[in-house]
Amino acid sequence: MEPSAALPRPRRSPAWLPQALAYTLSVVCMAWVLSRYSFSNLKGDLQTLDWRWALLAALTELAIYVCQAWRWNTLLNPVVRLGFWRTVQAIYIGLFANEVLPLKIGEPIRCYLLAHWNNFRISLGFASAAVERLVDGFWMLLALLITAAFVTLPEDLTILVRILEGILVLGTAALFWILHHHQDNRAVLEQSRWAATLRHVVEGLHLMGNWRTLLKTSLISLLMAVLQIVPTYALIKADNMDLSFFAAAAISTIIRLATFIPGAPSNLGVLNVACVAALVLFDVEKDVAKSFSIIMLGILTLPLLIGGAVATALTGVNIGELRDRAHHSIRGSS
Repeated sequence: MEPSAALPRPRRSPAWLPQALAYTLSVVCMAWVLSRYSFSNLKGDLQTLDWRWALLAALTELAIYVCQAWRWNTLLNPVVRLGFWRTVQAIYIGLFANEVLPLKIGEPIRCYLLAHWNNFRISLGFASAAVERLVDGFWMLLALLITAAFVTLPEDLTILVRILEGILVLGTAALFWILHHHQDNRAVLEQSRWAATLRHVVEGLHLMGNWRTLLKTSLISLLMAVLQIVPTYALIKADNMDLSFFAAAAISTIIRLATFIPGAPSNLGVLNVACVAALVLFDVEKDVAKSFSIIMLGILTLPLLIGGAVATALTGVNIGELRDRAHHSIRGSS
């Protein structure tokens, strides 16, 4: 009997393709923002900008991620006691990576760092990050539904909201099933292609998954969601636009939704288009909205670059090395 021929491996997409798509989208978006735009408008806006409000926007942007460290420590508290400022450092290094590298590579980097510094599996870090995203998605969806009740959203955005609803429902159902069927999970994961990695993630969810911890995490996430409105509102005041805090909440939520998917560094282009589209919903002139989007990108990105660069320098390792170590750690855990 002849040995059966080995099955051909499925063709994998080139490693450069996601990055190429992200940069292409960024270039297209920035080309749209800058088309028929005069930089004299930006110069005039910068001259009249109220820098006290701009400073408040920058400081609040920094504070949001200190709050995220509090949330991350709270979520992992049933499993491991973390040093608060070490968690802050990991988050800022991840943010720095997101500002200079594509595809939100900072997420695996921050999970790797916290696991490495505290001697636990990186899969536990991924499990905690997944819970964070799920809770963030819930509050973002609620904010979008409230926004849709007062503002007519574009049809494309409405479709995205429905997709997000479906993802959240499935994700929440999966989380509840995992927390209530520990033994069943083992039986399912033993037959999975990614059994080792998924098993570690599921075990991490079980370790974190008491209801008191999840409730505290959700409340801190609500505080973060409110804080994320403040930089947008402060920049609106700095730019002397007559928009309410509610309008700022809607604009901030639309931008967050548009930049949820990994893209180019700093969400360049995508953030600008989302900002312009959101401001136009509130009858802001397109050129004014374009200037505001560029100001927002600069003022909210610069503090994260500085804070992240300092946090990275304290490790004595450059961001490229940290990325490689994170990738190696991920491959080693699977």
